[in-house]
Formats: sequence, C-alpha cells, structure tokens
Amino acid sequence: MCSDFAGENKITSLQKIVFPNALPCAANQISIDSLVQLLKKGDQLAFRQLVDGYQQRVLSTAMSMVQDLSTAEDITQEVFVTVYKSILSFNEKSTLSTWIYRITVNKCLDHLRSQKRQKRSGFLTELFHHDSGEEAIDKRDFVHPGVLAENREKAQYLFAAIKSLQENQKTVFILAHIEELPQKEVAEIMGLSLKAVESLLQRAKGNLRKLLAEMR
Repeated sequence: MCSDFAGENKITSLQKIVFPNALPCAANQISIDSLVQLLKKGDQLAFRQLVDGYQQRVLSTAMSMVQDLSTAEDITQEVFVTVYKSILSFNEKSTLSTWIYRITVNKCLDHLRSQKRQKRSGFLTELFHHDSGEEAIDKRDFVHPGVLAENREKAQYLFAAIKSLQENQKTVFILAHIEELPQKEVAEIMGLSLKAVESLLQRAKGNLRKLLAEMR
C-alpha cells in the first residue's frame, strides 16, 4: 500500500507532497538585522511582522513533530511568547530562523517526552485498575493539513512511520525533508556536527523504508 514511498526519491519528495504551494516567508520586508534590533527595543510592529513571517513554518514543524493540530497551535503560540521574552538573550551567533527553529524543536520534544511519561503512568494505572473503558486514539489517521487530497493515504502511513522514529532521527528527517532546511542549518539547530546529521538522516531513511514496508 505504501510501496510508492519505498525508494529514497519518494522519501525526499515529502516536502513537495506536504507543501506543494508553500508560501515564502514574509519577514523579508525589512532586513533581518534591522528586525532583530527593533525586536530588542520592544517594537510591537516588528514582533507582528516576525509572527507573520515565521508562524507558518513554526506551525508546520510543530504539526509534523507532534501530529496534532491543536497541540501544534498551542506550541506555536508558546514559541513566539518565548521569542518575545527571550529576544534580548539572542546573541546573533546563529540566524534568527535557526534560533526560532531550535525553540520550536525543543518545545515539541518537551511535549513528546511529557506524553511518554503520561503513557507510562497510564500503563501502571491500567495494570492495577484494569481497563478504564476509554478507547485509545489511533494516530495513524493524522494527516498534515498541507497534504493534497490525492496524497492523504500515503501521508497517513508516512507520518505514522515518522512518529515511530527515534527522537533525533525524527527531528533531523522533519527539518531536512519536510522543512527542506540545509543540513548545515539542521546541524546548528540540533547542536550536532554535520557528519552526525548526515548519519542520522541515513538511519532515518532506512528505518522509514522498513516501517513502511511493514505497513503494506
């Protein structure tokens, strides 16, 4: 059923499936350096421009990571609150985009780790108190809102496979193949060497091929 994704060329084309009509960032109305300086002065119009320019990318990343629109919207709001409160600590050693992506990824990972802790707790509760009677939600039905109708079935399986990846593999694959960020920027966002990112990406692709083959 998912044989179309078995090859590497299909995996690398995920971003085109998810965002075939992606809009360019709007934060180029003034230079990024000028925008940062205005943000550090507390300029509210500059902050609005920042949100307008980056919110779609933040939301996209969050949706791909947590696979839930409502949660992704909450995380997106948290990201910009953090940016607003922490802009003075931005040392400009990395780009503004890299910094925002790093905040986004960290908040998504915090959420996913919290989910895992809750699942462990839920398992113990169920172990000692038996079935609560509530149905588990099948997350295989998640489809990124940017996916075209004709690609929905493929995307369902692909995102289910992505969800099963280890944390670092999931992060590097989403940043490199959904967000289409250069591997060098992915390395900066994740605080890893370029070689480590390349290795993680290869392992992620290999694991995705195996997972998708099992779903056929």
